Amino acid sequence: MLAEDQVIRYADLGGRDVAWASVGSGPPLVIGGWWCSHLELDWHEPSFRRFVSRLAEHRTVIRYDRPGTGLSDRTGPPPASLEDEVGILRSLLEHVPGRVDLLGASSGSLVAAAYAASNAERVDRLLLYGSYAAGSQIAAPAARDTLLEVVAAHWGLGSKVLADIFLPGGSAAEREAFAQFQRRSASREVALASLRAVYEHDGTRVLPRVAAPTLVAHRRADTAIPFALGRDVAARIPNAEFVALEGVDHFPWRGDWQSLADALLRFLGASVPEAPTPHDPSTDPTAALTPRELQVLRLIATGSTDRQIAETLVLSAHTVHRHVANVRTKLGVPSRAAAAAWAVDRGLL
Repeated sequence: MLAEDQVIRYADLGGRDVAWASVGSGPPLVIGGWWCSHLELDWHEPSFRRFVSRLAEHRTVIRYDRPGTGLSDRTGPPPASLEDEVGILRSLLEHVPGRVDLLGASSGSLVAAAYAASNAERVDRLLLYGSYAAGSQIAAPAARDTLLEVVAAHWGLGSKVLADIFLPGGSAAEREAFAQFQRRSASREVALASLRAVYEHDGTRVLPRVAAPTLVAHRRADTAIPFALGRDVAARIPNAEFVALEGVDHFPWRGDWQSLADALLRFLGASVPEAPTPHDPSTDPTAALTPRELQVLRLIATGSTDRQIAETLVLSAHTVHRHVANVRTKLGVPSRAAAAAWAVDRGLL
């Protein structure tokens, strides 16, 4: 599929032009809500185009740039709240007849879920990837504040910090290219406002109201959005199906993109054969744990406190505290409870 196969249109949504693109054929699959996107620049990135093209073999894939970003009207601010984001998607879908499937990835996951919850008559299936229930869960308050301060002070440096977060396995050239992409997609002011809004989005009351059949997929070692947050989303949506994938990449088009694309297509009803991927220990964060840290993790999963763990392993409370911190860091989880859930999921008990 060539870059020129993408068709870009513009819709007047509340006095602002919103750019949207379609490619492929079949029932519509709508993707959007990313805080940073650019329909043309994304489409000219080979790995991105390869991923979307795979979906477009079975669906008409529709993507859009939020106001303030990409090819959309950039004279004003981006959507300021989750409700505003849903309003943009709702207005855009007035140009798409019939029912649709929605794919929400990363910051777009809450947008897609919130739309599905309030517009059940329009949504056949909901697919979420790299998702979370509330933006406040993504990182500790101090880390969020620091990142916002860096972006506010110097968008060039801020875009590089974000590239390091989103492309942990990327080469120096790939990270630099993504940093430049961010700066071309949005101004410093828009990027700052968009990131701040993402941290403030809260879907904890929305997710239980989703009625559409839902698939939640998450990579186990995702360094941007911890795996435990994806499992939490699946637990909050009634009857959601959860798919755990290997890998560290947050962007769906990087790493083992085909396993993810095939899982999404199978859930949509496409005829895609099962093709299990051999387990790669190098992508498993538990492989980075020391034997002592594994012991501590197993005891955390049993509900033991630091004091009880210290008594069991004959260690000082300070040493146990350090091991717990190391375990959380290596697994990329935000809490002891999330670490315990990880251990149970991996069968470490």
